Amino acid sequence: MARIVPAEDRTAKWNLKYDPARIEAITTAGKPTYSAHASVKFTELAEMEIAVKQVLNMEGTSVAQMSMYLAFSRQVWKACENYSGDALSREVATTIQKWVSRGLTLSVMELIRAQVFNVPPPSAP
Repeated sequence: MARIVPAEDRTAKWNLKYDPARIEAITTAGKPTYSAHASVKFTELAEMEIAVKQVLNMEGTSVAQMSMYLAFSRQVWKACENYSGDALSREVATTIQKWVSRGLTLSVMELIRAQVFNVPPPSAP
């Protein structure tokens, strides 16, 4: 039979885990690593957005729609961080369809997919 852990034991364990001094020490120790990682990712994100804006400018996209294309591109960027291969291609294809339904142009998003992210279309099932 499974042992039932008393509420006092659970509370004591929780209090130990969530000690503010311990959390501060962990955060302070990790801050240089966290800052370096954030700096790299922010640089990558900014470079991606510049590349997307270049594609949008070449396609004559209206300024009013640029923020929506950038939102689409950030979702693709995030997918590139989490997926690879055909799973990435399918995820990006799904994202494209979502944004087509919101009024963005398919051909422009496919250019962004190919030129900025170098993600191929998904292979046939």
